[in-house]
Amino acid sequence: MNSSTYPAGQHVMVLYTGGTIGMQASANGLAPASGFEARMREYLHSQPDLVVPQWRFREMSPLIDSANMSPAYWQQLREAVVDAVDVQGCDSVLILHGTDTLAYSAAAMGFQLIGLNARVCFTGSMLPAGVTDSDAWENLGGALVALGEGLAPGVHLYFHGERLDPTRCAKVRSFGRHPFKRLERQGGGVKAASIPPQLHYNQPRQLANVAVLPLFPGIGAEVLDGLLTSGIQGLVLECYGSGTGPSDNPDFLASLKRAQEQGVVVLAVTQCHEGGVELDVYEAGSRLRGAGVLSGGGMTREAAFGKLHALLGAGLDNAEIRNLVELDLCGELS
Repeated sequence: MNSSTYPAGQHVMVLYTGGTIGMQASANGLAPASGFEARMREYLHSQPDLVVPQWRFREMSPLIDSANMSPAYWQQLREAVVDAVDVQGCDSVLILHGTDTLAYSAAAMGFQLIGLNARVCFTGSMLPAGVTDSDAWENLGGALVALGEGLAPGVHLYFHGERLDPTRCAKVRSFGRHPFKRLERQGGGVKAASIPPQLHYNQPRQLANVAVLPLFPGIGAEVLDGLLTSGIQGLVLECYGSGTGPSDNPDFLASLKRAQEQGVVVLAVTQCHEGGVELDVYEAGSRLRGAGVLSGGGMTREAAFGKLHALLGAGLDNAEIRNLVELDLCGELS
């Protein structure tokens, strides 16, 4: 990691959300536990050769298993980051987060914190701190060192010595020290010429209602209609290959058209680990485009989900949202 061109982080706020890194045994298995600040301080004091920046600690409430993460919690996290930087004067924020939804949260924060002149780094662990062969301290210490050496302003994901762009990666393994991987996505987008002021990090946000729907053989219009009647504002449609779907099903296409007429933003991404969406390559894709589906290019599911939440929550009009969806805002299409 070459970070020498960026200013060194000197004042870090550590936001502890829970997750495996600080879990302890309970009657029902591992559960989030308070008191991690003292354990972290004890560990760092035991490592005099580990040079880390000054840090302070904030325990989020409630502490959660990241399987319980929600967009409402993202709002709390965003407010905590802004408070740390704009009110308390920190130049960096380290977020300790469970790995199951870490890629979702990190990608979402990339869109929620556009314009923030600070470094935000997510990390966690696959095994709790203190257990045999745990990766907790190496990830926490490594992330602090990386911030102290200097990272570019923006959101980062640090795990096992590797820094990843959260809008381009996903959790691909449920075991081992390398659960996250950059997905080799293609189909880049044009960089947005300007960012609307409503998307700036210090502007108010509303919660949005966004869903994800993977296509599967035999999917019918009733599945999509059920989502539409639930009141969703946005939908990430996980398509086959380069962006194909059941183009010979007129009812399904009609349902997609109704979504557009109702103002629901439908964004297509690929189910494949590599490649991206090009809706006009096959007839089965161009018919989706004709029904109002937008192309997610090489976006990951996590990035597309976070992007729709940010755009819909900023109060932009539907036409502007539909335009910005296909433009690169913070590296998700680069």
